[in-house]
Amino acid sequence: MSLETGPLGEADILALRRGAEGLAARLPGLLVHAERVAATVAQGVHGRRRTGIGETFWQFRIYQPGDDRRDIDWRQSARSRHLFVREQEWEAAQSVWIWCDTSGSMRFRSARTLPTKLERGLLLTLALAALLVRGGERVALLGSGERPHPHRAGLERLMRSLNAALARRESLPPPADLPRFAQLVLISDFLEPAEALAARIAPWVAAGVRGCLLEIADPAEELLPWEGRVLFEGPEEEGRALVGNVAAVRARYAELYRAHREEIERRIVRQGWRITRHRTDAPAQVALLALYQLLAPEAVR
Repeated sequence: MSLETGPLGEADILALRRGAEGLAARLPGLLVHAERVAATVAQGVHGRRRTGIGETFWQFRIYQPGDDRRDIDWRQSARSRHLFVREQEWEAAQSVWIWCDTSGSMRFRSARTLPTKLERGLLLTLALAALLVRGGERVALLGSGERPHPHRAGLERLMRSLNAALARRESLPPPADLPRFAQLVLISDFLEPAEALAARIAPWVAAGVRGCLLEIADPAEELLPWEGRVLFEGPEEEGRALVGNVAAVRARYAELYRAHREEIERRIVRQGWRITRHRTDAPAQVALLALYQLLAPEAVR
């Protein structure tokens, strides 16, 4: 949704590219902010981790700095030039993959005093990763090809993966094979059709992956506060629509917007996943705590 007029020209495309580069340049600063947000929330919650090293073998993977040397499988390592770590299913369950929507609609904000939905999404992605790493979890960005990493290294790898994701403008999470009992967090405005989202997550549901969604909205998307004659332009080349009297369509718009949200929630809950919502005019800490509670309802009271 945009109030700007005219088709996209070379100058517009260049501006979008510079915007993505600007966001990437701000990621280190966002990480500092994210760690502060995570530290604030961490003071009021308990950790997610449970004792135990797992009962069922999951996979071998190459040893990485930060891994416990006691986890090295020397027999498997003797067959190769690499050291291999033996991972169990329980350990895989402590891995969290995160995806943040980087599509055009996420770059919207209705006021200069507000962050764009993408800026808030990036902040919450990094803050959640920082909070999980504090609790000893392993984190990775979905679609990055990276395996989940613990400690500070996992957080820094995720930030680099986010930098690369900014250029892809993904509106749906990319398909990926995840281990059984892993956890997946999707952060988006979820303005894509509900059936497209449901179809994308269906393989993960079938594989036993547990998931939760954080829907980010700009307050104007809920309220449609404009008056009079307004030209709306789709942020993803959907075209333009001239509304002669916004007030006359506000009630119908609210009805359709609410119906879309309810359909998303209905499909998600039916799959056994969870969803929470956040508006960009609310504090980021509130969204982070709600998301953390969805990940570990048994641990947070």
